Order: sequence, then C-alpha cells, then structure tokens
Amino acid sequence: MMTRAIISFDTELSAGLYQRGQDARANFESSILGRCRDGDFGIHFQMDMLERYGLKGVFFVDPMPALVHGPSIVRDIVAPIVARGHEVQLHIHTEWLAFARFNPAGRLTGRNIGDFPLGAQKKLIGLAADMLVRAGAPDPVAFRAGNFGANDDTLRALAALGFDYDSSFNGAHVGHGCDIALDRRNIGMRLHHGVCEVPVSGLMDRVDSFRPAQLCAMSEEEMRDALDHAAASGAIQFSAFSHSFELLSRDRAVPNRLAIARMEALCQAVAADPRVTNGGFADLPSPPARPGPIRPPEPRPFRTMRRTAEQAAGHLAHEMRYVRSLAYVAANTSRWGKIAGGVLLVLV
Repeated sequence: MMTRAIISFDTELSAGLYQRGQDARANFESSILGRCRDGDFGIHFQMDMLERYGLKGVFFVDPMPALVHGPSIVRDIVAPIVARGHEVQLHIHTEWLAFARFNPAGRLTGRNIGDFPLGAQKKLIGLAADMLVRAGAPDPVAFRAGNFGANDDTLRALAALGFDYDSSFNGAHVGHGCDIALDRRNIGMRLHHGVCEVPVSGLMDRVDSFRPAQLCAMSEEEMRDALDHAAASGAIQFSAFSHSFELLSRDRAVPNRLAIARMEALCQAVAADPRVTNGGFADLPSPPARPGPIRPPEPRPFRTMRRTAEQAAGHLAHEMRYVRSLAYVAANTSRWGKIAGGVLLVLV
C-alpha cells in the first residue's frame, strides 16, 4: 500500500482580529485570501501551487464566524475550494461563541471544543456541519478541532454524528489543549471511540519533544525526512498541515518566503516519491483492526540546529518589524511604554 500524503489547511477567520475591531471583509482578505501589499498568498495561492504539482489539498473550513457575520462569508470560502476540486472538511473554533448573536450552547463558552460537555459538543459539531453543507460543501467525513483542542468526548460526539475521521491529535499539543488519550509517539492511524484518528505527522526534534509536520514548524529537510520515514514505515498516511494565512509574515504585512519555499518543497517531494500518493479523507483506506505503531523519526541534533538557524535567519526581518510595531503601540499608550518603547526601538 502506498502512503497517502494529506496536505491540509486550517481555513479560518481570526477571532482575535474580530476582537480587535477588524471588520468581516478585512478579516476575510487577511485570513482567507492572505492579502498583503505584495499580493494574495492565501487559499487561492495555495491551490495554485498544489495544482502545479498535480496535488489535491484538504481545507478544514471553520463555519463558526457565520454566527457573527452571517452565512455568506462561509459560502465565499467554500465555493472556490469546491469549484477547483479540492476537499472541504469541518473545522471549528468555539471562540466565536463569545461574540455570537445566538449561542447554540446556551451560556457555555470556551476556547476549545474539548472544553464543553459531550452533549454540547454534539450540538456544536452538528450545527457547524450543517452550516458548512448549507455553504455548499459536501457532507463532511473528517473533523479537526481548532487549536487541536479536542478530547475523547469529541471523538464520541463525532462517532454519534456519523463522522469517519478525526485529525485533531497533534503530539505537540498534548497536554496543551489536545486531551485525546493516545500515545503521542504513535503517529499511525487507528480507531478510537468509534472514529478513525488520523494524527498529524512529525518527528522528534529533541528527546521527548515532538515537532509537527507544519510549514512554519519544520524545515524542508525535516519535512522530507518525515515523509520518507512514513513511506519506509508502511504508514497509511503522512499528514502535513498549514493555515490559510500561514504564508504571510506574523504581522501579515508581507509574504513569508521561507514558508512558501517549504510548501513548494513539500509539494515537490510528494509528487516525486513513487511510494507516495496524494489525496484527502473521502476515500482514505481504513487501518487494520490491530495496527502496529508508527513511531516518529528519532532526533537528529544537527538537523534541529540547521532548522533553528534557518528560521532565525528567515524570520529576522519579519520579527524585527513585528517587534517595532509592538514598541510603537507601547510608546503611544503610556508614559512607561514610551520610555520602554524608545529604548527597544533604539536597540532593534
């Protein structure tokens, strides 16, 4: 069996930008289109790159902003993805409940879906799936929690609602919102509470430190090594992820050329490897009843050092500008902020 490379994108408006006063259109342009002064680097750019290499992406779309902005904004996200033949699956950020005109969970709010009791989780996931379908998506068969903040009740809720797959298990988030009771040193697919868990792939970059297969987390070398390891291990899947806005700098002012280069390298590696195919969840093979564990690659210190140096160099200009922006805000909000901001601006 060939290893299937699932390249997914958490596709979401930013609740943080909404909270800071950004309107729906500006949030859509920044978070979904990836718009900056140099052009658009969001979902259309990502689909363009995938298609250049004959690949199909999976876009986990969060419909919860419809509770605040109305359903049309979700239709605008879903329509081009479906039209171009990529896969839409369900994502959910429950932070939006705090701002919703109607809260289907009553007075309950929480950062993660796993913060809610089982009954509320079923209600929220069912509502989100219905909103996604009403926006033009096929019935979703796979789910990913926002912030990877799921627990075992999330999987029970998904099974009750007829979902086949969950992809919320990320070893880097275990104990930090991800409370699914699985071994983070097993990145193979397996059944858990009635659904097939499809973990985020990755490698160990230090002892007891899992590095997920995310564009802004892994170097090209690490991503190729993780993909090679999955194929050599006979894994059913290699699951890499990104976000709709991840090809922008942190302040979203310019493209993140390092992340763009990493995405292209991943696409090249998947397209070139004869042991690897590509696709989504719609026809993903099921794991055996008793699958053997798939262990992540062990740490290689020099590989980790090379990635650390690469990211430091690649992000320097972006982060300096980001720090300068923070300093500017501080310098204009308080007397002590002006003093600290002035010192910081001199230093950077």
